[in-house]
This record gives sequence, C-alpha cells and structure tokens, in this order.
Amino acid sequence: MRAADRFALVTGGNRGIGLETCRQLAARGVNVILASRDPDRGAAAVEALAREGLTLVQCTLDVTRPEDIELALEFVRSTCGRLDVLVNNAGVYLDEQTSILDLSLTDFRLTMETNFYGPLSLCRAFAPLMRRQRYGRIVNVSSGYGALSEMGAGAPAYSISKAALNALTCVLADELRGGDIKVNAACPGWVHTDMGGPAAPRRDPGRPRPAGRAASRW
Repeated sequence: MRAADRFALVTGGNRGIGLETCRQLAARGVNVILASRDPDRGAAAVEALAREGLTLVQCTLDVTRPEDIELALEFVRSTCGRLDVLVNNAGVYLDEQTSILDLSLTDFRLTMETNFYGPLSLCRAFAPLMRRQRYGRIVNVSSGYGALSEMGAGAPAYSISKAALNALTCVLADELRGGDIKVNAACPGWVHTDMGGPAAPRRDPGRPRPAGRAASRW
C-alpha cells in the first residue's frame, strides 16, 4: 500500500517526541491522527503543523481513561476503516531523584496507569483490527531506564513502568506472529523536551541546544 493509504495514531502527539513523530509521518504522506489528552493543545499542534503544509486530524485521548480509548477506536473504525501504525508515546515522569521508599503510591499508580496500562489497553483495542487487515506496526516508546541491565535508584516508578512496557513488547510481538504485524520498543534517547528538560544533550528540533554536556541513561 502507498503511504497515502496508511493511517497512524500517535498518543501524546501534541508536544516533544510525539509531535515530531506526527510531523515526520505526515511528511511521508501517512494519514496521522494526533492524539492528545488536552484538546486545546492538540488543536494548537495540528494548527502549527498545518502552517508547515502538513494535514493531520486530532483525537482527544487520555490513555488512562478506558472510555477515551473506546471512543478513539470507534473514531478510527468510522473515519479510517483501519489502523496501520500505533505509536504509544504518551507518558509521565513524576519521580526524578526520588527514592522508591518515599515515592507516593498515588504517583506510582499514575505512572503505571499512563506508561504501562495505557499502552496495554491501546494494544488490546487496536491489535484485533490489525489482525483482521493482516498488517500493523506497533511502536512502544520506551527508555534505557527500563533495561534491567541498567536498572538503579532514582526514578523507580518510571523505570519499572518502562521495564513492564518492554516486557509487553516482547509478549505481544510473540502473540501476533504469523501475520504482517510487527511490535517494537524504541528508545529515542534523552531529548530536550518538556519532559526531558534543558540538560538533555539531544536536541528537540523546536528548541535551542543548551550549552555543555550531560550524561544520559536513556
């Protein structure tokens, strides 16, 4: 199929890595659904990309809300008829330099709900559609913090949620073998975004590069 016949959904698409993913997919001719928790920020992102000559559609989606996921699925079914690419990018990072002994269970649960259960729920919603069409690409945006070989103190909920996301990637990839469906995890590195912060050595295209260098475990 041509790129113009493909449809992609990117969660957390209104800023940072998600926004750049939307930009690059749209530039290649893919029909992109930019999903964001905040509808106003999502609309602003779509308008900004439109000024670059790119056409996208917006979908309001909080990955922690089952009703939002169901509405997104119905939107894709009714508007597109298929989904070829799912990028699970939305995430939170609430526990920088926090001890696992001190982090509140509220923040721990919110991190797991967003970074693991959200992608799991989206995969469960859209993988059957990909199976029926016998094509699909699922990309889970992960982090080196989720690698067991690099696991350590400092961001416990984030690290554990990304380790769980990596495990989901392996299990789902095996589950979906036999059709043209591929499931991968991607580590984009430590990027200068709202989440990554100004010390990140990898530049967000929309931001100036900070002076100096910083070590990264991402």
